Amino acid sequence: MPTLTKLYTMQEASQHNTKDDCWVVIDDKVYDVTSYLDEHPGGDDVVLVATGKDATDDFEDAGHSESAKELMQSFCIGELDTSSSPVSPELKISTNKETTGYSQKLMDLTKQYWTIPVAIVGISVVVGFLYMYKK
Repeated sequence: MPTLTKLYTMQEASQHNTKDDCWVVIDDKVYDVTSYLDEHPGGDDVVLVATGKDATDDFEDAGHSESAKELMQSFCIGELDTSSSPVSPELKISTNKETTGYSQKLMDLTKQYWTIPVAIVGISVVVGFLYMYKK
């Protein structure tokens, strides 16, 4: 039978992002690691950077040992409520308007700086003709 755990939103978890109150989210579980910050082998800055977002990739990339993963369970205070917010806050969904804006900026740059490649080609043609004329 599954145990009941408290559910937290990513917004709630991200509000606990100081050295005196630090929560991290790893594998959809919320951990209060405030008391462990001073003991963390990588330093408290590494953990504080991981607050306010899903830190699963950061945690896995650091190559934590099995004993570290077991120790982590003692800091678990609940689970991430994924039903209320299907998109995590650090992700931004682009719209067609933004894509069009980017494409338009690229086109504007191309129109603005067309003279540089044309000048290079023109100079190359002139130099080529001069070289052939001298022979």
